[in-house]
Amino acid sequence: MNLIQTNAPTPEPGPAPMTLDQAQQVAERVRARIRDHVMGRDDVIELVLVALFSDSHILLEDYPGSGKTTLAKALGNSIEDDIPDDDIPSFRRIQFTPDLLPSDVTGVMVFDTESNTFAFRRGPIFAYVVLVDEINRTSPKVQAALLEAMAEKQVTVDNVSHKLDDLFFVIATQNPLDVAGTYPLPLAQIDRFLFKIRMRHVDRASELEVLETWGTPKPPCTLPGVRRGDVVLAREAIRRQVQIARGVKECLVDAAIALRADKRVIQGVSTRALVQAIPALQTLALFRGRDFVSTEDIEYLLPFLFMHRLELAPGADDPGAIILGAAEQALETLSRSTLRGGV
Repeated sequence: MNLIQTNAPTPEPGPAPMTLDQAQQVAERVRARIRDHVMGRDDVIELVLVALFSDSHILLEDYPGSGKTTLAKALGNSIEDDIPDDDIPSFRRIQFTPDLLPSDVTGVMVFDTESNTFAFRRGPIFAYVVLVDEINRTSPKVQAALLEAMAEKQVTVDNVSHKLDDLFFVIATQNPLDVAGTYPLPLAQIDRFLFKIRMRHVDRASELEVLETWGTPKPPCTLPGVRRGDVVLAREAIRRQVQIARGVKECLVDAAIALRADKRVIQGVSTRALVQAIPALQTLALFRGRDFVSTEDIEYLLPFLFMHRLELAPGADDPGAIILGAAEQALETLSRSTLRGGV
């Protein structure tokens, strides 16, 4: 038998898998960089990082001047490009307005007179971290274009799909009070966001510190950033190595079923919400120094995961209490099984 030898090139090995310790170091470097620029927002920063490392997106419901742009820009500037010649910026801010068109976000085909061909010019959506300011200020058509990018990490222009980067992360904002002339997001679109975080005013000490340091030139940040690929590898490490037992998944499902059956709830949470909860819980467990998801992780994140997805009956208030009340039996069952060693 004659053996035919080929000279096919050997594929280059990819980056080595990351350990959980390394993934935690990546997250802590990003956290430190953000905290260097944002004061009094440690709880919000943690939730933003949970969303980033669980490969999801967040919706901030905030008041003007609450520091959302500073937070998003600090996050973007913490991430360094490690792909040569891709021309993708770390951070972009898009101000949504009523006259905005989908092509203003996604990009547009431009005719090149030299080659007599059309070429795609990327829109501002092509960035690692994108701040979408006042998402409810623009038309549903533009909102739909953004949500396709969030769900599928691609944009479609003239029936041609263009891939976004694996890291692509959206921070969208809306003002809870200024609703004149807005296009509120329907529940089906809000369901695309992992969290809806309500940013409150910072505490007195932090606000005083902002005033004391205002106008004083801030020295350049010397804290190390992270490479884009490190964030992607950290996501993969968290998915593979943080254990999530069947009992945790049963707890999520039972909590969702109990919530849907509550008479104060008109529309409960979707299956998508439960799917998104898995990587979020794994990420929070890592931040708390564990390689497994615990009952405490579920109890802490459940209100953030479910509140924005609910439609409550008239007269019902305090969705956080309704969620934890509906989940009480499921959380107790999980705790007992953990004590018995069944999880």
